[in-house]
Amino acid sequence: MTDKKMILDRVLTGEIARVTERAAVAAARLRGRGDEKAADQAAVDAMRKELNALKIEGIVVIGEGERDEAPMLFIGEEVGTGDGPGVDIALDPLEGTTLTAKDMPDALAVIAMAEGGTLLHAPDVYMDKIAIGGGFADGLVDLDATPEENLNALAKAKGVSVGDITACILDRPRHVKLIEAVRGTGAAVRLISDGDVAGVIHTTNPIDTGIDIYMGIGGAPEGVLAAAALRCIGGQMQGRLVTSNDAQRARAVKMGVEDFERKYSLNELASGDVMFAATGVTDGSILDGVKFGENKIVTDTVVMRSSTGTVRWIKAEHSYTTKFE
Repeated sequence: MTDKKMILDRVLTGEIARVTERAAVAAARLRGRGDEKAADQAAVDAMRKELNALKIEGIVVIGEGERDEAPMLFIGEEVGTGDGPGVDIALDPLEGTTLTAKDMPDALAVIAMAEGGTLLHAPDVYMDKIAIGGGFADGLVDLDATPEENLNALAKAKGVSVGDITACILDRPRHVKLIEAVRGTGAAVRLISDGDVAGVIHTTNPIDTGIDIYMGIGGAPEGVLAAAALRCIGGQMQGRLVTSNDAQRARAVKMGVEDFERKYSLNELASGDVMFAATGVTDGSILDGVKFGENKIVTDTVVMRSSTGTVRWIKAEHSYTTKFE
């Protein structure tokens, strides 16, 4: 048990950072080029290569899609050398493909690792989510409450007026009524075009990000990744799967989903000992983007672990003669 614990410690600190660093650098080379697919593929290729060098028995439970839709890092793919501890892996090699293609803020390379069987095996469908940072009474906000009820509860807990609260919401047609409801309370809305993992994480540091609460429907895989981060740094989150057609429901059932009305808590989305890492691709309010200097590449990464509550900020300089070339 001691040896296994030591291996986990090593894998889930410095080595997990290298996984997201490699993906971020690959994607950053295509910033502002207008080609989302090329940027995403570059990140996928780089992340997979680094993952396969790790001494783990990894199973991708949140990935680029199912086997017939994704040539690599698909759900169920085995990664690592196969001679280490068994871990569940949730990943998004490029969280914010549109952000990268347009060179907009908050694109990230993201990964979470946890003990086998502890991350929700979420299908590639939508998820209705609500999230806030830490330090509040359990159950302060709830998916089944109205936007007005949630915003009033949060404002009261913060000791401010609702007009001082800002909600982060994906800018999508499906959110027109939600946006109207939030603004109707007097609260502000920060619309984002992409990158709802970052949107959820923003709630944990409202002083710097200006975001107090995340609300609305985004990707289910991104929901699990965001939950992994909140497990490490503190916060509250609930999620409920949303399907729009029979094919999506069939995929969800195939992955073990039985109750489509179920409201998942933070610990049901991500439990056990969780490690989360993210490296900035473009500059954002959480992390700086990759910088290409004359003789070096600079990356900005955060690594978190739930069992210790440790958060490491890693500003790394890489030589062009390294594997990043």
